[in-house]
Amino acid sequence: MEKYLEKRSNPKLLSIIIPCYNEEKVLPFLKDRLMQFLRTLGLKVEIIFVNDGSRDNTIFQLVEWANSDPSIQVLSLSRNFGHQIAVTAGMDYASGDAIVIMDADLQDPPEIIIEMLAKYREGYDVVYGQRLTRTGETLFKKWTAWIFYRIMKILVHKDLPLDTGDFRLISRRCVNALNGLRENHRFLRGMNAWIGFPQTPVFYNRDPRIAGETKYPLKKMLSLAVNAAVSFSPIPLRFSLALGFFIAFIGFLVGIYALFRAFQHFILQTPIVYNPGWATIVTLICLIGGSILISIGILGEYVARIFEETKGRPLYIVEFAKGKNVQRKKVR
Repeated sequence: MEKYLEKRSNPKLLSIIIPCYNEEKVLPFLKDRLMQFLRTLGLKVEIIFVNDGSRDNTIFQLVEWANSDPSIQVLSLSRNFGHQIAVTAGMDYASGDAIVIMDADLQDPPEIIIEMLAKYREGYDVVYGQRLTRTGETLFKKWTAWIFYRIMKILVHKDLPLDTGDFRLISRRCVNALNGLRENHRFLRGMNAWIGFPQTPVFYNRDPRIAGETKYPLKKMLSLAVNAAVSFSPIPLRFSLALGFFIAFIGFLVGIYALFRAFQHFILQTPIVYNPGWATIVTLICLIGGSILISIGILGEYVARIFEETKGRPLYIVEFAKGKNVQRKKVR
């Protein structure tokens, strides 16, 4: 469906949200490149670093940077709450008319923000970076990422863009809508697709990580995939129902076969070839037992999320805030 676009000027204040978890090796490179880029941007900018419970010297470097530059705001969370929650904290505290979400590792070039702003001026509320290439990553990583995004498109939302991370520009009205969605298990890419504001891509080649280690190994990617699927889609529950019907159908066929063999023996007086049948019994027990456990496990994932939501706990806890803008806000 085509969206109505109303042209607008550049944001009066641009907020850049950068979640950080153990990024002490990256921050010196990020500081040099980001400051050099912002000098050419010609906009008023605030940069909100969210320290997501780092265990290295990340927070010390961020506080030192904030002391020397009033545009730097630092939120330090009391522990590691995860990337999606850290970004949410940054959005809660951001004051800009438009907000950019990017990672600290410089895989997503800050220079792409210029193209995002051009789309923002055209009237788009979400401008997401869509990757054409992924330089410096293993074939296994590229392959698993390719599968991940296509499964997520099926499970989460039909409008979920492929090969797209959290690197994006979001308008203020879009941020306000996202901030109203306070579910604990968050998948921001899916939430952006769900709210339905005008969205468009900008294409870029993803650079290799400048330093340090990736914060999204295979284990975290799988965890994010499960969280996204269960939080956004009833398809896993329907899968367990379909699996139950499939196993029941197999049992029905085996039952028909058993009746046929009995008919052969008792009516047609056909001798039974010796066959203890243990393999069939074990196979059926494993199939039925496995399908029951899978169904219970899937149902348990949904129940666990309902349980987490009913607690009503805050999404995160801020240990301290550094910077004028974030200190004015209520610590959640």
